Amino acid sequence: MPQKQYKHRPHFEHLKNKWTEEQKSLQKTLQEKHKDAFEWINHRYKQFMVGSLGSLVMLTHPVTVAVAAQPMVAQHQEAPIEKPAYTKEQLVHDLSYLLPESVQPLTETQEKVVTATLTRHFNLPVTPVLQGKRLNRSYGLIGAEQHLMRYPGDMMGSHFATPQEANAFYSSGMAPGRGAWGYFASSQAAMTEKDVQREKYYIAVQTFLSPGFNENVKDHYEFFKYRKMLVVNPENGKALIADIGDAGPAAWTGKHLGGSPEVMQYLERQDGAAKGPVLYFFIDDPDDTIPLGPIAVQ
Repeated sequence: MPQKQYKHRPHFEHLKNKWTEEQKSLQKTLQEKHKDAFEWINHRYKQFMVGSLGSLVMLTHPVTVAVAAQPMVAQHQEAPIEKPAYTKEQLVHDLSYLLPESVQPLTETQEKVVTATLTRHFNLPVTPVLQGKRLNRSYGLIGAEQHLMRYPGDMMGSHFATPQEANAFYSSGMAPGRGAWGYFASSQAAMTEKDVQREKYYIAVQTFLSPGFNENVKDHYEFFKYRKMLVVNPENGKALIADIGDAGPAAWTGKHLGGSPEVMQYLERQDGAAKGPVLYFFIDDPDDTIPLGPIAVQ
């Protein structure tokens, strides 16, 4: 029996053509909106299935930071893919394709991909927004700050635990006033090792410029106090976990955050001008298990 011939009806052809046009339009929009991400993925093609695809997925699907930190596993594969060992050089290479040429606020797309990159390289819950709050930017110029008084009567002569620390950081001096949250401890006797670390690895950020700050100063004040942040020098891959120990600097300085003498030295931001670009993102650490200080890529 000969097969029955079907004729394409006009309305079917119209729907088919309309869908084809819609599909092409969606593809074009996606490519234009995430151009930076696609260019970055091309440069990391060899590691596409392990890491870069996770960054692209974050752009189009709302996922948690914890999920983004997990290595992707190929479908139908019994054994999980082993997480690659990253290096500072790889981090610097990746960030060079993601960050703008000038130090300026990141776009939403750039911030999402940078978040995924830092989460993957440091295996940490990194985020630019925490508990609905964020800073005015996550990429800016850091400048040198002085030491802060840790307790009433703290002086440069009693500030350092070893002669080596004194030789390295005494010249930075001590700020004449207390930090934004007062003393770190009520007295020298009451000071704990946590208090010592908080002052040693503190940063000052522009809390007063954060969205919604003026509408609820008290809430923001309590949120930012000693909040942990990952601070990364994108030019050499050095990074550390710091806490917010002060507010500043003023907008007219041209700097966007400040770092303690120890922070500045480790990040190698002492370049004559004593400032340079850094990335700074919140660390979601509600149980306070992540220690302050230098951290390496993993």
